This record gives sequence, C-alpha cells and structure tokens, in this order.
Amino acid sequence: MIDSDRLEEIVHEAGQIALRQWPGAGHEVDIWEKSPGNPVCAADLAVDTFLKRELGALLPAAGWLSEETADEAGRLARDLIWLVDPIDGTRDFIRGRKGWAVSVCLVSSGRPLIGLLAAPARGESWRGVAGQGSYRNGERLVASQRGEFSGARVPAAALPKADSDLVAVEQPNSIALRAAMVAADEADLLATLRWGFEWDIGAAALIAREAGAAVTDAFGRPLGYNKRDPRAFGVLVSSASIHEAAVERLAERAAKLVVDKPQL
Repeated sequence: MIDSDRLEEIVHEAGQIALRQWPGAGHEVDIWEKSPGNPVCAADLAVDTFLKRELGALLPAAGWLSEETADEAGRLARDLIWLVDPIDGTRDFIRGRKGWAVSVCLVSSGRPLIGLLAAPARGESWRGVAGQGSYRNGERLVASQRGEFSGARVPAAALPKADSDLVAVEQPNSIALRAAMVAADEADLLATLRWGFEWDIGAAALIAREAGAAVTDAFGRPLGYNKRDPRAFGVLVSSASIHEAAVERLAERAAKLVVDKPQL
C-alpha cells in the first residue's frame, strides 16, 4: 500500500517549491521557451526534479511520465506510473497570476488511482481516489448536476458565436484547474479541441470523475493512460446530464480540427 499521507506531503511541498519562485509573490524566476510559444521556467524544473526523486523513493516500482522529463519507453512495461505536470498553467505562473497547479496522478494498468493538485497561490489542495470520492481542502466535492446544455458555465476568456448560448466564467490557465471547476460545481463544462498530453489531465480527470462528472476525449471516447503515444485529441469534462449534448455540439468542429498528430 502507498503511504497516502506521505504522498500528500510530497505534493504539498512541491507546491511550496513553486510558490517560493512565483512572481506573483514578488520572486524572480528564469524563463525561456522550449519551443516558440511554449514557455518553461526554472520552477518547472525544480518541481520536476523534486517530485521525481521523492515519488520514486515513495514507490520505486512505478514508472514516470512528466512534461519536463524526456520520455522513456521502459515505462510501458510498468503496471504503475506517475503522471506529472510540475506546473500546469505556466503562463499564469510566470505572469504572477494564480491559475496554476502542480498535478500528480498515479496510474495502474491504464487507470488513474490517485490524483492530486496543489494550487498554493489559490490556497487549494485537491485529491481524488478511485472509488473513494474527491475533495478540495478536505471538503467532499459534488460535480455540476446541470441538466440543460444551454446556459452551461464554461471556463473561457470568451466564447465563439456558435456557443453564444453558453456562459463564460473564470478561466485559469491550468487545464487541470478548469476541469476541477466542474468537479467543484463552479463550471458545468470544460472542452478542448487540440492535441493534449496525459499529464495535463490525469489527476483532474480522476478528481472530476470521482465527484460525479463525465470525462472523455473530444469525441466522447474514454481517455487512456500510459500509452506509447501519450497524446489524445481534446478533453471533455461536464455534468453527466449534458455530456452527450456537448459531444454533439463539438462533433463537427472536432472532425475538422483533428489531423495527423504533430511530431514529438
């Protein structure tokens, strides 16, 4: 059995490492681009290094897949694997905004078992455990129960004309926090129509599902984890009652946008 208390301590400390370098608290941090338009900062790497060391010591049998670490094919032979995004929402982090989180998920045989988000700038700690529910700051979460698609709350800066019947609400840069908003009944729908990675959504997808939300890719298909290619097209998290309508709304757009996967 994993020491869940120690796991929470590790993720909490990872959040504190990031917080101690967060520009929003007056700190300076080195920033550069991994590729055009894809920023990374020293805090990303510091958190990644800490988590790889501490989670590896906590559960030596588990493999590793992180945004900031080169992928190793050996993970595919592991039943257990850590999915890690050291700082999800790096753009908000480097701009001194609060919409970022440390995301850690333990996956077994392709299924998330434990998902944790540390969002210290927001004073939030999120946890989901398969079959045991999900919590924010110790309070049990119940996801959006919205039954009507029109009027659904969506974390977005602005909505396209085709979705003018929906309602835009706060949009943290972290996709994990946006999914968690559905789990906390602060949003009814999160949808993306782009290629994304397992580490972006593993922890938050479990948190949302355990709160009662429906979670799929943009086409309504189940999400998979620890795949050879760790990408999927889009993510859709919503109230269970409006999920089918959301898939239908996105179907034509998704079909037009999905193209050959970009090279790793």
